[in-house]
Amino acid sequence: MIKKKILISFFILNIFLIGKSFSVENKILFKINNEIITSIDILNEAKYLEATNKNFQKVKSEDIYKISLNSLIREKIKKIELQNNMNELIIDEDYLNQLIISMYKKLNFENKENFLDHLNTFNISLKTIENKVKIEALWNELIYFKFFEKINIDKNKIRKNIEKQKQKKIKSFFLSEIIFNKKENFSIEQTFDQISKDITDKGFKGAALIHSISRSASSGGELGWINEDSINKKFKKELINLNRNEYTKPITIPGGFLILKLIDVKEVENEVDIEKKLDEIIKNETNQQLNQFSNIYYNKVKKNIKINEL
Repeated sequence: MIKKKILISFFILNIFLIGKSFSVENKILFKINNEIITSIDILNEAKYLEATNKNFQKVKSEDIYKISLNSLIREKIKKIELQNNMNELIIDEDYLNQLIISMYKKLNFENKENFLDHLNTFNISLKTIENKVKIEALWNELIYFKFFEKINIDKNKIRKNIEKQKQKKIKSFFLSEIIFNKKENFSIEQTFDQISKDITDKGFKGAALIHSISRSASSGGELGWINEDSINKKFKKELINLNRNEYTKPITIPGGFLILKLIDVKEVENEVDIEKKLDEIIKNETNQQLNQFSNIYYNKVKKNIKINEL
């Protein structure tokens, strides 16, 4: 415990020196199978998270170490599993470039040159970004390859619901999420209490960065506007009892537990193109199920990984 406190204090001190001239002793802190995590790795991960995530600037300094470390551990575990499946996976360079473009547009950069200038202020190379995006893209490809046939979507039922609701006004919810697993030696209630405390102290976005295992964690859990006809009935039942800025108790889902926060709600016209809406709902539902399969598979892989603190 004393050693960990010293390391965190050391990390906090140096994170404020990013971009300045300083000397940091590069120590191996963790070993994950044959992969290692060093003190410099964690500092660089913090720089990456700050450069690519606007919400990261709001994170308290004492939480940066934990978030950066957890992010690196997840990446290392995914990388280890990908190495065992590389013969099955191919990522086209054009697709990788599209992902990079999507990243900098999401950060409101007009072009690649502006994005590169931004990265330079954090001493981050484009190659670093490409490597990280590629790992995530390959992981998503692996999940798709392994689980796509298990996706269960009733298109006829969705179509009937769209036709039934077409001329009615419907609710649209602006949502954020935290998907989490029960901590070792803790009950669900105890884990939820800790998350609730962090939501109070750090805000929902800060808590999502710390605790969420969902792909939305990097954006503070934000999901954006989702119409009620695209939301699972189980989730919608929980949402209708919430006021703005309130969040649900943990909802059991495959691969973990879900907390939803209602940020805003509005009524919208539902005069939609049925085919377009059908495609949108199927896409959303497919992504939700793939995300759940991703969490399940990651947890399964993690159980067979040795994580040693040195």
